[in-house]
Amino acid sequence: MPSRMRSLVTAALLAGAVTVLPTAPAHAAGSVVKVTGSQGNWRLTVDGSPYLVKGVTWGPSPSDASRLLPDVRSLGANTIRTWGTDASSRQLFDAAASNGVKVVAGFWLQPGGGPGSGGCTNYVTDTTYKNTVLAEFSRWVEAYRDHPAVLMWNVGNESVLGLQNCYGGTELENQRNAYTTFVNDVAKAIHRIDADHPVTSTDAWAGAWTYYKRNSPDLDLYSVNSYKEVCGVKQAWEQGGYTKPYLITETGPAGEWEVPDDANGVPLEPGDQAKADGYTHAWNCVTGHSGVALGATVFHYGTEYDFGGHWFNLTPAGERRTAYYAVKRAYGGNTAGDNLPPTVQVPAVADPAAVPAGKEVTIQAPATDPEGDPLSYEVLWSGRYADGGGGGGGLVSVPSTHLGGGTLTAAAPARTGVWKLYVKVKDGRGNVGVEQRSVKVVPPPVAGTDVARGRPTTASTFQNDGWGGCPCTPRLATDGVGDTRWASGWADAQWLQVDLGSVRQLRHAQLVWEPAYGKAYSLQVSDDGRNWRTAYATSSGDGGVDDFDVSASGRYVRLDLTQRGTGYGYSLFHFGAYA
Repeated sequence: MPSRMRSLVTAALLAGAVTVLPTAPAHAAGSVVKVTGSQGNWRLTVDGSPYLVKGVTWGPSPSDASRLLPDVRSLGANTIRTWGTDASSRQLFDAAASNGVKVVAGFWLQPGGGPGSGGCTNYVTDTTYKNTVLAEFSRWVEAYRDHPAVLMWNVGNESVLGLQNCYGGTELENQRNAYTTFVNDVAKAIHRIDADHPVTSTDAWAGAWTYYKRNSPDLDLYSVNSYKEVCGVKQAWEQGGYTKPYLITETGPAGEWEVPDDANGVPLEPGDQAKADGYTHAWNCVTGHSGVALGATVFHYGTEYDFGGHWFNLTPAGERRTAYYAVKRAYGGNTAGDNLPPTVQVPAVADPAAVPAGKEVTIQAPATDPEGDPLSYEVLWSGRYADGGGGGGGLVSVPSTHLGGGTLTAAAPARTGVWKLYVKVKDGRGNVGVEQRSVKVVPPPVAGTDVARGRPTTASTFQNDGWGGCPCTPRLATDGVGDTRWASGWADAQWLQVDLGSVRQLRHAQLVWEPAYGKAYSLQVSDDGRNWRTAYATSSGDGGVDDFDVSASGRYVRLDLTQRGTGYGYSLFHFGAYA
């Protein structure tokens, strides 16, 4: 599961802090849901009628459920999937029931989300954690077992895979066996409370089912999240000799972890149409395993407005994309009269490997609309990969000018590194086309000779450990390589000094900061390395690239740093002094 979804799970649930149950539901008794049939010929039934799960994973707040679930239903979807169940679920369940939508109600276990996020529980020894969450899950099953929205209970998410980031070797095997044994304990507890709804458990690869087969006999069906390789689940099921059906609990186009890198070294994100085709392909794979695959909840019905939200969401910021309509067609929703989204070309810039930081860039992103609706454009940047980052990847909308014909101008980011450029085109009818590409933002060119390049460089301190790619010695600020850096100790008063070899007349300086920048500093020159003259000073530095003219001469040039802009030390990719 992509990492942004982990925030959907409440800390109170994991800590066992929620002790007050909601009042009894005012609805009629819940549905009776069963897995029926025999090997290779199973089906899910709701009150005796066959039920193929046509679902979406649910991202919005429960408070938005009554507003958004009619749209989910209009997709032809009959189910939503959640990752956590707590007191806030009542509002979501009520809205789902009002719209004829069922819920695969999740329970979160550590480590969730595949890569090992959310803490590392020891399932062999940590009986306190297991007892706490078992009691908590049981409370919510008791509270909601009669709610008409409940379709089934789903215990854990991608934890068998995620345990590999917590343990290794024999201990990893012990933990995986202990985890799936605990999942079975939860399944038995749920069945004692609620005999009318199945219990499943989700993981990130079908190989996890081997552990469930061995240790979790009380599960009614298996579940798996699978994207690019979703058509391989059928073969994995057949080769594994499994004797239970399964549900695909996340699927869609290829994810960030499944695609090749582009020329800038970042994952090559599929375009709008490729994503739409990914959903269609995934659904065809699910329905192609009739009698075993009981349906799917595709990822993702969400309004998140960030990097991951634009990779997967059918409705980022509440706007419908081409993939939304692909899911609607797959699920048999009513498409008559639909107004479809614009189609946008992948944005082009003059040199995607050398976009000058902070400067105006011209972007070509022609767009067309199926109905000829008037279009508006928006330019956004994401720094997820900037400086080799990989952080949250929030999108920042920037002012842009549309010159006509899909030609736009906008300012490039002020900070160097690889950025994602997004162009969104809206039709004014709630639809949006989104295309994107990576660009490498570099320092703006400076006329003249960098007389500091390659010269002897010293500093007050430097980071000499292995953290963040260090040691980060002083000479790395003047080596002429854009992705090496000097990093100081974590204290305000620091300096970086270059011996130019002889007195030079300086006219310009350029500082390229890593995110740990200097807020207050001065540039000083000296003929003898002892007596210093100030050529430039600021107390309002904001990182990125600092370009400024100077008129000074000296053999030595020194950056005197007095106030950090972050809690880290000072960190410079480039210290240039130009003659």
